[in-house]
Amino acid sequence: MAIKQAPTPVTTTTGPRGESRPRAWAITFTLVILYIINTSDKAVLGLVAQPLREEYGLTASQLGLVGSAFFLAFTISGFSAGLLARWAPLRWLLAFLALAWAACMVPVIAAASFAVLLVSRIVLGATEGPSSALIHTALYSWHPKEKRGLPGAFITSGGSIAKLAVLPAIALVVNQWGWRAGFVTLAVGGVLWVVLWLLVWKEGPYGRDAASAASDSATGDHVPWKTIFTTPTFIAGAVSLIAMYALFTAVLTWLPSYFEVGLGYSRLSSGVMFALPSIVSLITLLLSTFVGDRILARGGSARIFRGILPAAALLVCGLSMVGLPYISTPAIAVALVSVGYGLGSINFPIINAAISQIAPPRQVAGALGLLLAIMAIGGLVAPYLTGYIVDHSATAADGYASAFQIFGIAAVVAAIGGLIFLDPDRDARRVREAATSR
Repeated sequence: MAIKQAPTPVTTTTGPRGESRPRAWAITFTLVILYIINTSDKAVLGLVAQPLREEYGLTASQLGLVGSAFFLAFTISGFSAGLLARWAPLRWLLAFLALAWAACMVPVIAAASFAVLLVSRIVLGATEGPSSALIHTALYSWHPKEKRGLPGAFITSGGSIAKLAVLPAIALVVNQWGWRAGFVTLAVGGVLWVVLWLLVWKEGPYGRDAASAASDSATGDHVPWKTIFTTPTFIAGAVSLIAMYALFTAVLTWLPSYFEVGLGYSRLSSGVMFALPSIVSLITLLLSTFVGDRILARGGSARIFRGILPAAALLVCGLSMVGLPYISTPAIAVALVSVGYGLGSINFPIINAAISQIAPPRQVAGALGLLLAIMAIGGLVAPYLTGYIVDHSATAADGYASAFQIFGIAAVVAAIGGLIFLDPDRDARRVREAATSR
């Protein structure tokens, strides 16, 4: 009589102890939701810019100043990510930040004067500044270095999802119940996310806690910060992200206004069309990182997939923006902005992954914090500069096109530097050599 063998149990744990791929992706998508809220909080100002201007008599320069003030606070506070990660657990840090964003919506609802709007956006910027580095630190604790491109792309795609689905929905809410309803919606969403986060979060096997289990000196787990920050990859990556982030913040603050005032589309159509660049962005983000991670996991070159690829995409993005003033057909202008922005956006997850490849695990939060704080310099300049150019141009359409052209030129210059200097394989070796020689 044949003896039946018990079936082999199915396990979800592979790799380092404590690694669960289902849990890794559950936490990943929880962080994606936070990034959707993060992006929506930033973008809602652009969505309600015209109603605000009409109700309170604000100029384009004033709204641009509000946008730039947000990114000034965002930039300054971004430097604190590494310190915050040392002082408090990621569970409570991200919960606190999400609640703070929700609270920043309330004053605008209650009394939306220029002063209240300015102060609330500055506080929002100060609390959003460290968030991206902390989100990526939490994310990377669940994914090995060679497989961080795709999870990072999902985080970045949260911005695309916000513009593709959430912001058009908020545009409908605003159209139906007024601009204040949009702020209420975002505040409620932030509070609900905190409840979900506290239920699912746990530190992953590739995070700082796992790294701290071993001696720094024995594992080469810590290097002087200067060693990381002076690598060509870090410098070229920071310059590339400054250029791309300038365009990103201009799009967040002004794209609906460009579609409405500059190209002649209706307010509702402009709000819905805000999603178009995100369609291209979503496709390119997921496709490029999915293919890149698979090849890198098989021993492929990070120089190609985390250096040449993002730089080439930024170059195409910049050239599309440079050509914008020469386009007289609105539909073609919309297509050019959408395709150019969508391609350039792959720089965000890929360069973040490149820097995490260079930095030791316990220094990822600090390295990304500095990188993303430097990146935010683009946000300091772009919203206000766009508003100033629009106010001083013959027509709004000319002003918006000229502003996007300026950001395109900056992107082309940064892309050339990226093509030459972005090489995380080389610089990861340099950092390891510096660690072992101490």
